[in-house]
Amino acid sequence: MGVTVRQKVRGKGNPWWIFIAHNGKRKSIKVGDKAAAETLASKVRERLKAGDLQLTSPQKIPAFGEYAHQWLESYARTNLKHTTQESYRGLLAHHLGALMERPLDQITRSEIKRLLYERLGTGLSPSSVARIKALISVILTNAQDDGHIQMNPVARLGRSIKLKSKDRKADVNPLTKEEARDFLEKVGQHYPQHRPFFLMALRTGMRLGEMLALKWGDIDFKGGFLEVRRAFVRGQIVTPKSGKIRRIDMSKQLMDTLKNLQVERKKETLNKGCKHIPDWVFVNEVGQMVDGDNLRRRVFYPALAKAGLRRVRIHDLRHTFASLLLQQGESPAYVKDQMGHHSIQVTVDTYGHLIPGANRQAVDRLDDHGESASYEQKPGCR
Repeated sequence: MGVTVRQKVRGKGNPWWIFIAHNGKRKSIKVGDKAAAETLASKVRERLKAGDLQLTSPQKIPAFGEYAHQWLESYARTNLKHTTQESYRGLLAHHLGALMERPLDQITRSEIKRLLYERLGTGLSPSSVARIKALISVILTNAQDDGHIQMNPVARLGRSIKLKSKDRKADVNPLTKEEARDFLEKVGQHYPQHRPFFLMALRTGMRLGEMLALKWGDIDFKGGFLEVRRAFVRGQIVTPKSGKIRRIDMSKQLMDTLKNLQVERKKETLNKGCKHIPDWVFVNEVGQMVDGDNLRRRVFYPALAKAGLRRVRIHDLRHTFASLLLQQGESPAYVKDQMGHHSIQVTVDTYGHLIPGANRQAVDRLDDHGESASYEQKPGCR
């Protein structure tokens, strides 16, 4: 038997509810304010204890899988990006099979802990397991709000199962300034039509999908900046990762290169008898958006090999941009804005180790500037 009082949606002015669970049956009652709900709950407890109250209509508790898909089709479809939805569908299909047929009210805390440890045991990274845990939690929190369960068994589970956060520094493999110059030189020699693309990657730190989806209307030559308004990810045009438009300063070299590219594009358009140049800045031979996989396979990796460089990822050109800015003394705050990080903590966690002399400056600031950093040992002392 259980009688609890809470709001489905926390907040001032929202109604309070009584949730009753008795003999395998469940019922929820909407009451006005908290005081009235507490009073009524006390009476319900007394009547249940005396056997004077029967719940006539049992509430069907859906299975986790059924409810999860309902959540994906309602809340997730409305509030989450398409790529995030697809990621969640993948987690449900590949990692949460043990929960899919379980009624929501029968899922236990120990069961979830066991599942998470099993995922870790298969070699899945801690950050991926943390995402699985977060997905289970958000689904069960919604189930709690809908009255299907009394409490979320994942709540505060972090105290008993530690999942290490991703080491951002371990995922960073930037090119040096000299390596970046050698790479661009080889691209210009062997794949000249793609040099503007890779120059943009190294001068703006844009993600691959953001560059693929860049339009001429996003570039302000007069102001010397461009705006990241969209990205091409998994066959879909989506909003930028942060969900916000971001402005990136353009270097003079990049701006001149893009102006020349636009002139060449207009000449090509006239020669083909077309009236307007393609909207996309970077296009293939037929004026369509460049295929990122082909670009990576047919241009990027071969150019690295021709330059005698290690096999990094295209995404490491983004890291190269950030690391070179920091190494020449730009502030982490400026780098954060250019990269579109949601907080400066992400910038520092990812690139802080690349700031020249950062650790030395930190310990030097502990010194008392009025005192000498050295002293003479007096004769006879050891």
